[in-house]
Amino acid sequence: MSDEPISDSERQALQRELTELHAERAELAATLQDPAGDGDAADHADRERRAMNLGPIDERIARLTDRLRTAAPGGPASDVIGVGSTVRLRFADGSVGTVEIAALDDQSDASLVTADSPLGRALAGHRAGDTVRYDAPAGAQTAVVLSVGDQAAD
Repeated sequence: MSDEPISDSERQALQRELTELHAERAELAATLQDPAGDGDAADHADRERRAMNLGPIDERIARLTDRLRTAAPGGPASDVIGVGSTVRLRFADGSVGTVEIAALDDQSDASLVTADSPLGRALAGHRAGDTVRYDAPAGAQTAVVLSVGDQAAD
């Protein structure tokens, strides 16, 4: 198993992405079938371009499959922030928010923060009560870790 745990919500997000990628791949592969056999040079070039698009899709499928297969279940079991942690934060402007640290980006879930993002890197290894500094598009920011783990969702 991998050293990096995976939370239930991250596992679900990765499984959704994997399903979407398999569907996208099947659709693209179906367009490569040429029932007429021959076509002009433009048809061949278009078919070749579409075939080249399969490579990155296959690579992403392999990465996600490996991540799902090797990840430890359940997320971290400690109060130290890492991949899979749910963290409640108070930002410099006074707002409070809850984020989950994820290994991979899931653009459909705004509460996920990737571990390699500025905020994700700043939070790694910290505990409740710590203040972290990170770079944001608006400049340097700070946030106070209010809680880590199950109590962060309260």
